[in-house]
Amino acid sequence: MPTWAFGRAVLLTGLLLVAAVVLGRVDLIVLAVPFALGTAYALRRRPVDLPRVWLSADEDPLVEGGAMTGTVTVGNPGAVCYDVAVLRTRVSPWLRVERAGLAGSAVVGTGRPAGAGRPTVADRPFVTSVAPDTAVDLELAGTALRWGRHPLGPAGARVAAAQGLLVSRAVVVEPVRSKVYPKTEPFEAVEVMPRAAGLVGAHHSRRPGEGGELAGVRVFAPGDRLRRIDWRVSLRARQLHVAATLSDRDAEVVVLLDVLAEAGRSGGVTGTASVLDTTVRAAAAIAEHYLHRGDRVALLEYGPSARRLRPATGRRQYLTVLEWLLDVKAQSSPHEPYDHVFGPQLLSADALVVVLTPLLEERSAQMLARLARSGRFVVAVDTLPADLSPPQDRGWVEVAYRLWRLDRDTMIAQLREHGVPVVPWAGTGSLDQVLRDVARLATAPRVGGR
Repeated sequence: MPTWAFGRAVLLTGLLLVAAVVLGRVDLIVLAVPFALGTAYALRRRPVDLPRVWLSADEDPLVEGGAMTGTVTVGNPGAVCYDVAVLRTRVSPWLRVERAGLAGSAVVGTGRPAGAGRPTVADRPFVTSVAPDTAVDLELAGTALRWGRHPLGPAGARVAAAQGLLVSRAVVVEPVRSKVYPKTEPFEAVEVMPRAAGLVGAHHSRRPGEGGELAGVRVFAPGDRLRRIDWRVSLRARQLHVAATLSDRDAEVVVLLDVLAEAGRSGGVTGTASVLDTTVRAAAAIAEHYLHRGDRVALLEYGPSARRLRPATGRRQYLTVLEWLLDVKAQSSPHEPYDHVFGPQLLSADALVVVLTPLLEERSAQMLARLARSGRFVVAVDTLPADLSPPQDRGWVEVAYRLWRLDRDTMIAQLREHGVPVVPWAGTGSLDQVLRDVARLATAPRVGGR
């Protein structure tokens, strides 16, 4: 389409010619000739193809705090040079651009450019020229500040040709999303589990079976393996004896994420953490620990969507967990989501349920109490930021905040009376002591046969 410069050149040439005819002055024609010839010379070759724009992001997932790059490419498929190409892209605020620059040209094809790009952020336009049948890359580099699926784009480009007399319409491409996995905090837990569920795994149980933990020596019985014979005891007792072992059993760990409420301000991987940040990072760390040990891990959302990830084990499950966590978001709901989460699909009776909750809703405390009354092994992890401060306002805000804190402390005390341990998330060793207590209670003899 023509630019204002083209309009001014045509208007000025026309006015000079009209004035020359009306006034009968040849000198005005002489003045109009350079404008007419210059415009005609600039328009002798006009581009007929719109520019092509590609937006590419790194297909490999990133981790919070990791380096990320991206590429916006503008290509010239025609035979006429673009005098000026203006590139601009939008990016998520959680992808911080630290440098951006134009790379060299490459031959343009019918598909995407050969060089794979990576994600980044650019707020200002970048200007370059593009030769015929070539492409120019705008490379962006920066840091991924927070977990989630962050958009890179949309990106657009406009080009000018014919010495600025013609300009194309804006060519815009859809955004691409970059995966940023949560940074897993160091987490280790004791080997003690309340009750193992399977028959193969890393946890020692009280059930005899094929394992590595010695349970004693007993008399040989039909079905015992010969390699289990203890020859020293057999020779001394003049009767075959075998070494009895305890079975190694795996455990099922259910990580339940309370997403009914959000609090605090997220500052990214290097700043303050909100409730959702702590919840997602803690869930990733707990899942990584138990999956590395060979246990089965399942994830649940306590919220209106009631998302669920079936229990499984192995590295594939860990990658699935990270993908699942990218879509976690806080969702308030006026309805009780308990039946949607635990109604038709009951949790395994032997599962260890780790509930990540800020305890901002009374429904969350009721859910924990129900799980405890149903006989589940429940551990509540408090994800409320310790440095959470009330809004800076006058009046009764400070008093109301203190009353709310007292009410929340009372709620936590009542949960502990119901047998639900509540511990704050503190990374390494957060659950060591409480898991020991839960395992001790699970293996304690029951009074009255109950």
